[in-house]
Amino acid sequence: MNGPATEKTDMINRGGKSGLARRAAYLGVLTALCFGLSYLEMLVPITAGGIPGIKLGLANLCVMAALWLFGAKEAAAVSLIRILLSWLIFGSFTGLLYSLAGGALSFIGMILLKKTGIFSPVGISAAAGVLHNIGQLAVAAFLTDAGAIWYYLPVLIVSGAAAGALNGIILAAVLKALSGRQNKNEQ
Repeated sequence: MNGPATEKTDMINRGGKSGLARRAAYLGVLTALCFGLSYLEMLVPITAGGIPGIKLGLANLCVMAALWLFGAKEAAAVSLIRILLSWLIFGSFTGLLYSLAGGALSFIGMILLKKTGIFSPVGISAAAGVLHNIGQLAVAAFLTDAGAIWYYLPVLIVSGAAAGALNGIILAAVLKALSGRQNKNEQ
C-alpha cells in the first residue's frame, strides 16, 4: 500500500543536524500531546452503559503517528515515556502494570500488522485497541486471581475495535494532511 500511510514524511526526516533537531522537536511535541491526551481521558472517563474501563485511547494516536512518521524505535519511546510520565504524575504501581501490558501488546501488534503492508491505519488501530484491552485484562486476571474476569472480554473486544477504528480514521486523515502539506512544500 503506497501513500501517506506507508511513507515517512521527508519534511520531518531530512538529514543533517537541523534534521535531527527537527525530529527531536516533532517527537517531543508528539510525546507531550500523547501525555496531554492521556490526562484528558483520565479527567473524562467513559462509562458506556455503566461498564467501567472503556476508553477512546486517544494517546495511541500519537504513538501511531510516531510509528508512521519516524519508525518503531521512536514510537516505542513516545509510548514508554507517556506511560512512565502518567504513572509518575497520576498513577499507581498497578496502573503502571496495566498500561505497560496494554501498551506493549498493542505496540507489538501494530508493528507486526504494519510490516505486512496489508492493513490500513484503521485496521491496525482497531487491532491495537483490542490487543491493548486484552493486555490489561490479562493483568487484571493475574492480579485478582479471578478467571471470571475474562467474561468481560467480548465487551472489551467490541469497545477496543470501535475506539481503535475511530483513532485509525483520525490518523489516516492526519497522515493525508501531512502528505498534502509535504507536496505543497515541494512545489
